[in-house]
Amino acid sequence: MASKQEKAKKVWSTLYLDEEMPQGVSAHVTEESVLTVKGPKGEVSKLLRYPKINIKVEGQKIIVGTDKLTQNEKKIIFTYLAHIRNLIKGVTEGFEYRLVVVYAKFPISVELKGQVFTVKNLLGEKVPRTCIFSKDVKVEIKAKEIFVSGIDKEKTGQVAASIEQLTRITHLDRRVIQDGIFITNKPHRAYI
Repeated sequence: MASKQEKAKKVWSTLYLDEEMPQGVSAHVTEESVLTVKGPKGEVSKLLRYPKINIKVEGQKIIVGTDKLTQNEKKIIFTYLAHIRNLIKGVTEGFEYRLVVVYAKFPISVELKGQVFTVKNLLGEKVPRTCIFSKDVKVEIKAKEIFVSGIDKEKTGQVAASIEQLTRITHLDRRVIQDGIFITNKPHRAYI
C-alpha cells in the first residue's frame, strides 16, 4: 500500500500552468533560458533560469512547468508567470509613469539632452543634479510634468525611480520642505 507522500508525489508530479498570447505576439525560448517576446511595440527579452523549472513555447501558449512541484517551485512558477504577463503587456500596450515637478520658493528647472536628465536650482543649489538612463526608455518633459514610457517594465520603472531619487532631500524635514520630483501615476496605481 502506497504512503501519503507517494500519493502526493503522483498527484503533483506534472503540473503545468499556461498563458495565452494575444494575436500579433510571438515568443521563443533559447537554450540559455532567455524568453524573447515580440509584438507590435517591439521586442523584450528576460532571463528566466531556475534548475527545476521548464519553459516551453507551443503555438500561442507559453508553458511553465516542473516535474516535482514543491512550495519553492510553485513560488518561482507564479513569479515567472507575472514576468511573462509584464513582457506581453509591454510589447502590446507599453508602460507609462507620470512625474510632477513641485517647488515653493526656488523654481526647479529640468532639461533633457539625449539620454541625460538634469535638474537645476533644487533648493537654490548651484551644482545641477544629473541622471543618465537607457535608450530603451523614452522621457518627455511637458511644463511641470515628466512622462517616462517604454516596453520593459523594469527599465521604465527604474528610470522613473531614478528621476524621483535625483531630488531626494535628506538634511531637511520632508513635511515642511516638499520640493522635488514625485511619481504620481504608475501603470497599476494613481496617487492623485
